[in-house]
Amino acid sequence: MAIYGRAFEVRHKDDASPLTEADEAAEALIVAALRTLAPGWPVVAEEAVAGGQVPVLGSCFWLVDPLDGTREFVARNGEFTVNIALVHGGLPVLGVVYAPALGPGGVLYAGAAGQGAWREDGDGRQQPLRRRPLQCRVRPARGAVLACSRSHADEARLQGWLQAQQPPWLGVQRLAAGSALKFGLVAEGQADVYPRFGRTMEWDTAAGHALLRAAGGEVLDLQGQPLRYGKTGFESPHFVARGLA
Repeated sequence: MAIYGRAFEVRHKDDASPLTEADEAAEALIVAALRTLAPGWPVVAEEAVAGGQVPVLGSCFWLVDPLDGTREFVARNGEFTVNIALVHGGLPVLGVVYAPALGPGGVLYAGAAGQGAWREDGDGRQQPLRRRPLQCRVRPARGAVLACSRSHADEARLQGWLQAQQPPWLGVQRLAAGSALKFGLVAEGQADVYPRFGRTMEWDTAAGHALLRAAGGEVLDLQGQPLRYGKTGFESPHFVARGLA
């Protein structure tokens, strides 16, 4: 947040995605903290992997995106997040999605298998600290709400997917948001579904996936199978994150 409040340089990685010093500073802090918390569990972090540092994975490992939504960070619209997930047996079992620039103290979404999901906001000073449980809502027969990307929309693929639903989804309401906040919209029942057809990596999706699992939802590939984690290359397939049908 100190970097967010001042001028900073924007560089670009080999895949043309933006990179700032905030990505690197946040990753260094988070990785060091996780290694202290759980010394035996490998940490897969976005910028380290981009630099060729890929740990040997066991059945448990962390996935870290230190700044998801760097485009939103650069645009200073507040819709960027810190994503941290714990993976066990190929599935995310714990996840936090934290948006530090939304409101006093930021907004934290969290979920853990068997523990439920919740949203916490406020800073305890300007705004009282509040925590409330989250549950995906049952998708209505009509009037479903679609969460969609603010910066990575593929309108042609999205329209094709909407038309392919039975019956076709016509005239759905859309909520646009950056980063992993779209998972939070589904988890708290503001949206019913979040389809994503662009390229994503495992650290982009794992924390939101854990959050949705804990809130009663799911994240499936286009063949209807849950996303798995720890794949070679760490790339995620196209997916649909959804609440309760």
